[in-house]
Amino acid sequence: MILFALGALALIAATLWFLLWPLARAPQGTAAADAAATNAAVLRDQLTELERDHSAGTIADADYEQAKLELKRRLLEDTAVAEGAPAATRRRPIAAVATAIALPIAAAGLYFLLGAPDALDPGQTQPQLGRADIEAMVDKLAQRLQSRPDDAEGWVMLGRSYRVLGRNEEAARAYAKAEKLVANDSRLLVDYAEALALANGGNLQGKPAELVARALELDPDNPLGLMLSGAAAFQREDYAGALRQWEKVQSRLEPGSDEARAVGHSIERARELAAARPPGTAPAAKAPGGKAAAPAKVAGTVRLATGLASKAAPTDTVFVFARSAGGPGAPLAVMRRQVKDLPLEFALDDTMAMAPDRKLSGAQEVVVGARISRSGNPMPQSGDLQGLSKPVKVGATSVAVVIDAAVP
Repeated sequence: MILFALGALALIAATLWFLLWPLARAPQGTAAADAAATNAAVLRDQLTELERDHSAGTIADADYEQAKLELKRRLLEDTAVAEGAPAATRRRPIAAVATAIALPIAAAGLYFLLGAPDALDPGQTQPQLGRADIEAMVDKLAQRLQSRPDDAEGWVMLGRSYRVLGRNEEAARAYAKAEKLVANDSRLLVDYAEALALANGGNLQGKPAELVARALELDPDNPLGLMLSGAAAFQREDYAGALRQWEKVQSRLEPGSDEARAVGHSIERARELAAARPPGTAPAAKAPGGKAAAPAKVAGTVRLATGLASKAAPTDTVFVFARSAGGPGAPLAVMRRQVKDLPLEFALDDTMAMAPDRKLSGAQEVVVGARISRSGNPMPQSGDLQGLSKPVKVGATSVAVVIDAAVP
């Protein structure tokens, strides 16, 4: 409001300057009026002298009368000019003062009559859209696109909206609908890859890695593409490849920035793991015959207890995880879905590890859990709904998890 008022005052002041300057200046007729007044005084002196000469008898009566009439005529003309000038001069300041008062009042009156004075009230707040309102608008967009399957730009917009809401599986499906547009845009390719990876617990192997590679073919300097390419290499335990990609990113960041520090930590971790690996060790273990060894995994089903169905929204996030049975610790593998996907079948393996040095293959027994998070936060919060299995051997394929309790 203060900035608006200052701006309005500045505009009014500028307008008044242009309007009042001509009125405030001395009028052009002032010099002529001064000359007329001087002439009138001279003519009065001449008339007085003429009367003295006539009284002294030096001027005849006829000459006296003629000269007297001429002097009086000229005196009347000059006196009229001299006396008329002050009135015109006085009218100019009066007009200037009237304009200076009337213009701001008229401007303010017109604004309050035709403008939006309520917008200047700091107490007036605009209604804030909640998450439910935003999700409703996104769902309406999704419904409209069902009748326009060829609207690639619309599907991209929907995919980005889902990404903002953390609905990554739906975002990936939306990007897939716009494949022709996505396939030639480096930024959209990495967005698609990231959505796919997050929908699968952060696993970048397979389709996400292919999308990232395609993005870097189009734009070798795409920052997010380089980061995801490095992360994919890190998940494959190709630490040298991860270092190459992450160092490219770091060279483009401002030294000392938060982004540079975060990338720096990833680079340090990759260097530590690369240094700890014995010389000549392959990035991934191979089974006899040259095929990659099957990763350790646990699989089963997750469902929501019937009595708790009303306490979860269809778009709430579901985290399915496995952690070591020997203690709480960080999860060894995680995947992400939504309540509307329940009941669901899951399979957790080493590709879903949150850290390369903590994997399912390093544990003997695990506890499998599923948690519904309204906020989408991976950290447990009071009020979240959760279910845990009994300890099972790594390799179990029929683990049943029922979400049946609230996190205290």
